[in-house]
Amino acid sequence: MYFEDTIAALSTPYGTGGIGVIRVSGESAFDISAKLFNSSKAMEDIPSHTVSYGKITDPETKEMIDEVLLLKMKKPNTFTREDVVEIHCHGGIVVINRVMELLFKYGARPAEAGEFTKRAFLNGRIDLSQAEAIIDLINSKTVESSRAAVSHLEGRLSNKLKLLREDLVELLAHIEVTVDYPEHDIEEITGEKVYEGLKQIRAELADLAKTFDRGKLLREGINIVIAGKPNVGKSSLLNQLAGSSRAIVTDIPGTTRDIIEEYVNIKGIPAKITDTAGIRNTRDVVEKIGVDKAYRAIEAADLIVMVIAADTGILEEDEEILQSIGGRKSLILINKTDLADRAGIDEIKSRLSADIVLEASVINEEGIEGLEDKISELFFKGDISKNEEVLLTNARHKSLVDRSIHAVDQALGSFDMGMPLDMVTIDIKSSAEYIGQITGESIDEAVMHNIFSRFCIGK
Repeated sequence: MYFEDTIAALSTPYGTGGIGVIRVSGESAFDISAKLFNSSKAMEDIPSHTVSYGKITDPETKEMIDEVLLLKMKKPNTFTREDVVEIHCHGGIVVINRVMELLFKYGARPAEAGEFTKRAFLNGRIDLSQAEAIIDLINSKTVESSRAAVSHLEGRLSNKLKLLREDLVELLAHIEVTVDYPEHDIEEITGEKVYEGLKQIRAELADLAKTFDRGKLLREGINIVIAGKPNVGKSSLLNQLAGSSRAIVTDIPGTTRDIIEEYVNIKGIPAKITDTAGIRNTRDVVEKIGVDKAYRAIEAADLIVMVIAADTGILEEDEEILQSIGGRKSLILINKTDLADRAGIDEIKSRLSADIVLEASVINEEGIEGLEDKISELFFKGDISKNEEVLLTNARHKSLVDRSIHAVDQALGSFDMGMPLDMVTIDIKSSAEYIGQITGESIDEAVMHNIFSRFCIGK
């Protein structure tokens, strides 16, 4: 699909740094690099998968651009299964740009987003689900989300899906033999075998689909909004969860006027914590905008943590907020317990109908761990770090698994209605087709382009 063109791109972040790594892949990777790289060894004499010291020089002006290390890797034992060169130069913007300009001048072209990984897929190095796992690994925000991505990269999901697809293809083969050789009168026996086989495949697909809620949490995390009236400790809570002074904290009500977001790790689950402006009736135009943003953030939240001040009790503003979050997944945190007596705290609890009410003194770092434990329990049952099951983490995969299950249900329904075996093959083929779209064995080019366009250039 790529004929014999050669691509090049910066694989490290663009900007000033200690080292910049430029990757070149394709039929002419060695020839193009040889024109620029001056070393004690000629390019053809450098052994594969070794690092050589040399200088990048402009072939026309003989000007030295940089001292570099060059890594030469012969196909097929490379990420793209093409000849690959990596040039490790100093990480200055000017240096990197000059090296890249020379590579383009002498035959390489700029790589598109995700094109190295796309070539790895098209050349059979990885399947499509493994390619998607690479971007998940790059974007992972916690150790557990990176482990889920590595599991997919290693092929655990692919292997499971390929076995299920092979089972479907085998059932199709049994049906075709029966249809092609009707004189053997084995249709009834084949029908029973196919029926039982489809039920088993459906059960395995259904078990896989059930893992999506857990997998999605690890991949995408949860959106948590901290809400409450002014001066109840929302910003202090954000700072404690983030482990830094992310938000300004004062005794003046209305200090936070805009949305403040921070990504944190809560018991292995990535979470975006949003601190909102204190919700109250106000004539201040700027503060009113912040209150409107707070309500919009509440609408989009997976979980709302409403903070109530123990020293003031439940006021009219608290009542309005409680009403606005009614029916949403939420928990109530009674903060500033160090400023209230037991009777006052119990009185607040007696007025709350919420199922989950916690106590805390955020300023004294009390109750934070209990809050994190409760959030983890709400979204993730069990010990996620010890779970070895294959998880669906990608919405595209979940949709295709659901469609595959539906196709199997259609086939089973056809059996129940007594339809001929050859009529059932349509739905079985559809089920296998949907599974193949996950791994890339059958994939629309537009879908493939959309997947790889999400990658960064250089990967």
